[in-house]
Amino acid sequence: MSTRPLFRTVETAAAITDSVLVSFSGGKDSVVTLDLCVKHFRHVEGFFMYYVKGLSFQEQICRYYEDRYGLPIHRVPHFELSQFLRYGLYRPTDFSVPVVSIRDVYNYLRLNTDIWWIAAGERIADSVWRRAIIKSSGTIDEKRGRIYPVAEWRKEDVVAYIRQNKLKVGVESRKLGFSFGSLQAREVIPVKRHFPADFARIRAWFPFVEAGIIHHQLKEERRGRETQQVPEV
Repeated sequence: MSTRPLFRTVETAAAITDSVLVSFSGGKDSVVTLDLCVKHFRHVEGFFMYYVKGLSFQEQICRYYEDRYGLPIHRVPHFELSQFLRYGLYRPTDFSVPVVSIRDVYNYLRLNTDIWWIAAGERIADSVWRRAIIKSSGTIDEKRGRIYPVAEWRKEDVVAYIRQNKLKVGVESRKLGFSFGSLQAREVIPVKRHFPADFARIRAWFPFVEAGIIHHQLKEERRGRETQQVPEV
């Protein structure tokens, strides 16, 4: 691993508070963040935001870390789920569903755990947007109660930490190459292939999801034909 002060943020945050909530997805950055927090804070609880409750591969990784560290990982609906239900993403609209913001989710968790600080695995190397946000707030955002323990880590730092500390990532990260985190066809198609029972659970909530898959496949086929038809210069 790098000799840079990788633990500076989490050590500084641990001097500010002894309790933290950890945003957990089962992906590489989140399992490292959870492990760091367990090792530096006296009281740690996690939370997992789902689009469809009870998917087997997500439950598996949540239960693994609950058992490993002896802490709760609260399952809560993803804030985007409210918009999916209200405005009818792959299902009929239901305007009785109120729109929920990420702030609402955080406030709910804070009220129910009595923990103010929230740690998450965002890294500035992930995107220009994340770089701008974290550079503006700092890796410890006291105003918003946010901590980014791996913000300054490189991908190789994360991978090395996982290997050295024998951490486990979600099975979908190994099979799919990413943590399932949306209803986009490119994420749902591999779930259908590798986890058919979980896909059936997704379809029960979003009965038109296969229409999105068909649309995606037709779009890819059309793109492939257009690529083949491009004349050589």
